[in-house]
This record gives sequence, C-alpha cells and structure tokens, in this order.
Amino acid sequence: MVKRTKTDKVDSIMRIGIIGGGAAGMMCAATLLKEHSGEDIFLIDRNDGLGKKVIISGGGRCNVTTGIHEIKTLLKKYPRGEKFLTSAMYAFPPNAVYDWFESHGVPLKIQEDGRVFPRSDDGKDVVRVFEKLFKTYGLHVLLNTSVVGVEKKDDAFLIHFKHTPTPLVVDILVMTTGGQTYRQTGSTGDGYAFATSLGHTITELAPSLNAFFTKEHWPAHLSGLSWTQATLTAKRAKHPKFTGPFLFTHKGISGPAVFALSSLVAFETYNIQHPLEIMIDLFPALSIQTLHIKLEFLIEKNPQKQFGNILGLVVPKSLAEVTLQELQIDETKRADELGKKNLNRLCNWIKAIPLSVIQRGTGDEFVTAGGINLREVNPRTMESKICPGLYFAGEILDIDGFTGGFNLQASWATGHLVGSRIKK
Repeated sequence: MVKRTKTDKVDSIMRIGIIGGGAAGMMCAATLLKEHSGEDIFLIDRNDGLGKKVIISGGGRCNVTTGIHEIKTLLKKYPRGEKFLTSAMYAFPPNAVYDWFESHGVPLKIQEDGRVFPRSDDGKDVVRVFEKLFKTYGLHVLLNTSVVGVEKKDDAFLIHFKHTPTPLVVDILVMTTGGQTYRQTGSTGDGYAFATSLGHTITELAPSLNAFFTKEHWPAHLSGLSWTQATLTAKRAKHPKFTGPFLFTHKGISGPAVFALSSLVAFETYNIQHPLEIMIDLFPALSIQTLHIKLEFLIEKNPQKQFGNILGLVVPKSLAEVTLQELQIDETKRADELGKKNLNRLCNWIKAIPLSVIQRGTGDEFVTAGGINLREVNPRTMESKICPGLYFAGEILDIDGFTGGFNLQASWATGHLVGSRIKK
C-alpha cells in the first residue's frame, strides 16, 4: 500500500487533490468545502495566484456567466459538449451562478447583450471570493507548484511535483488543468498527458474563439469599424454560419460573430495556399430585393448626387468608399448614371462580402476545442469511467462554447458538479 504523507490527520479523513486553480478548480474546491468541510482538500496551481485566466477574461472585466436562463437555449451555445453538459447545467444553471457570486459579496450586472459582469468591472473581485473562502476554511492552496506526473496505486493517487521528491497522496483526484490556450496563465495542456497516463484518450485539439486574418488588405482601411448584426458564412462543409456583431481590424475581422464562426470551423485547415472563403451579409434582415428597392428609391430621390454619397446613407462612408473601390465603381459618378448592372453588383456584394481567411488571429485564442473524450466520463458526476476516483471539470474536457460567458459557465457548472458528487 502507498504510505501517506505527514500531513495526514486520521485515516478516516478523505484527501482530495485538485490540479488547476482556474474557474472549474476553484468552484470545485469551494463546493467541496461545503460538502466535505472536514476533509483535506488540496488545490494545486503552477502560477503565483489563482484564477489567472478568469481575471483576464472579458478584457479584464470577467464575463462571469450569461443571462440566458432557458437550459435548452443555453446548451445550443456549445458547438461541442451540448448533450454532455445537460446534467451540470441543470444542477448549476446561470441564475444559480449569479446568485452564488452575489451571495458571496460580488454584485453582478446583466448587459443588454446578455453578458454578466461584476458591477465593479474587475475580474479580480471574482477570484478574491475564492481566496477568502479558502483562507477562512483552511483549504490547502499550493501555488507555484508544478505537477510533472500522476499515477494510481491501489486505491490512491500519487501527484508528483517538479521540485519535491515526495509525492502528494490523495484518495480522489480532480483534473481542472484547462486547455492549451493562454499559455502565460498556465493553460499549457499538461493535463492531457496526465489523463493519458491514467488511460484516457484525447480528441483532436484546435484553437477556438479566434479572430480571422484575411488575404485581402482592404479591411485595414476600416479598422475599428463595427457592425451590430451581420451573418457570416463559411464556404466549407455544411456551410456553418453565425449572426451577430463583428468589427474590421487592421489584419481582418474580429468580434463575437467571428469568434463563433471560428468555433464552428475550429478543425478546418486554412492558410494562404488554401484559404477559408467566407461571406458577410451586412443586412441579414433584408432580402437582396428589398435592399435593391431601398437604393433605387434613394437614387430616384437624389439623382444628381454623387453615388458615393448615396451609398453613404446606407453604410458608413468609409465602408462605402471601400465597397466602390473593390467593385471598381467611380464614387464621383452621378447616382442616375450608376446603371442597373452596377446596382445589382453592389447589392450582391453588400449581401455577400467575400473574404479569404488565411490565418487565425494570434493571441485571440480564448479556448481549446477538443479534450478528454466525453465517452470516457460520466456526465452525471464527471467521474472517469476508466479510472475510479478520477474526475474532470472545465476546459480539459471536449467541451467549448461561443463567446459571451458560456465557457466560464461550463467551468463553474462542471466544477460544482464534481464538488457535489464526490462521495466519501
């Protein structure tokens, strides 16, 4: 049998090790403190502080969760893991997450777009809640501690550390190590190797929720210009599409609709030799015929005006200029001289702006698509079907959502489920 370390008190005390101090790990630990207050709980993280990725999410404001309360609607926001997350989401839905943080001293607010943030707009307030809880209840927080391997012997797990020869021995092991994005926050993908060593398989991995860099250079002239509602469609298998806000950048396009589409094509290969062809419909609520009629009306009303100025009444002037340049239409041409052919070309372009994506936006990769094979994990408990006593939560699993608080919601929910399902 494996010998216990000196930190043991009595044999009846259960020892639980959680590797990863992100959203899932912190919520798991907090829930365990409520369910197993008398046990020895160890939260291990390689960083000098907890919740590094939580703090920087949402531009440092921390998009805690979503204002969507209908679970069936919520689950549609997950390209991967929709069915698997059902039990976790019903057990700890967004409104419960909202109440949990408010009851622990973090007032929240729901924005018009449905995203939920601390009223302070400071992600550090979210992490401080857990730090205070852990200090109050005496949870063992091991920071600046790198795990180099795990193994199971008899009914115990051994956690091996980089600078400590003696492993930590625990009865229950929870892996909440995240994916392999934002490596500076500790999400380096080590958890995949640990899981593999215990018999699990990892699905294909890819970055998700990233910006698009395009072959075309004209978006740079519109950098910063945002659009509140557009439909982006990728010309790949099944023609995935998403409708929402986006903006032009100096290298392409970004924003919520772009991030969502990038999630839908996460496993597609695209580069300068084989670009991802996409189309942007700037007016998804208007048919091309209605747009045509609208422009015809403006032309008839202002026949002597330069057409560039007429188009500027429909789209921002900078976009009007780029549009006419791309279609090689003289913007100084009088409106009544445009001609039916050019008007048709113009309407077609506005309803399906073509772009060739050649690269994922470096530094904008928020989550990892892929992870622990969900067929190997019990969705009602998050316990491994292969290795009893081993649990998973958060981004290490093959689950990921669109932008808007959905990935943090999944982490809170799965972490909470683990903490509430572990039995002595």
